[in-house]
Amino acid sequence: MPQAPRPSHWDFDLDRVPPGEDLVGVGADLGLATLFQAYCEGVFPMGVGEHGAPPLGWWSPDPRGVLRLGDLRVTRSLRKVLPRFEVRVDTAFRQVIEACADPERPGRWITPEVVEAYVRLHEAGWAHSIETWQDDRLVGGLYGVAIGGLFAGESMFHHARDASKAALVHLHALVAADGLGDRLIDVQWRTPHLASLGVTEVPRSRYRELLARALQLPLPEPWR
Repeated sequence: MPQAPRPSHWDFDLDRVPPGEDLVGVGADLGLATLFQAYCEGVFPMGVGEHGAPPLGWWSPDPRGVLRLGDLRVTRSLRKVLPRFEVRVDTAFRQVIEACADPERPGRWITPEVVEAYVRLHEAGWAHSIETWQDDRLVGGLYGVAIGGLFAGESMFHHARDASKAALVHLHALVAADGLGDRLIDVQWRTPHLASLGVTEVPRSRYRELLARALQLPLPEPWR
């Protein structure tokens, strides 16, 4: 079982943030305690400069994109291709986050500093990767932060069609495996692509309620 870090000295209290404001703070650091506390409060980091460059911003979208357990839409065509992939958990975390941070990707925001911060978070037992493989080659995956019944998804990538979707299907099954319905998959913002997979939006106030319940639950079995 991973051990919670010491309390952070940074304040992530969202009570003073106006509704509809996504960017809730600028500054702080990417230390373990800071990241852990931020996710427990419903906040995550992303640089506000071009391609995620400094200054470091802290975000809590309103509304928030979430995937509730049971809402994942798996089309017939996707279900047919799932057996083509081998899915592994936490065997190539750095490879996954570096693939997500590929400077050739449009809309990139993951800087080298973010990569190293989340590798440290992974080594501490709080950040995880779901990986899809073909012929022993990493072809897709996602990574995020798991605390209690929360999985906060950060980014995904694919080098083969449907490879990232296969990772999401496996993540949903992993989080839902023990039947605890208050578990929560957070995807930050709902995009048209994520909406097609079953992601919905909730106001930040509702997200904080869902988060509070999720944090009281145990981690999914593979990460305890």
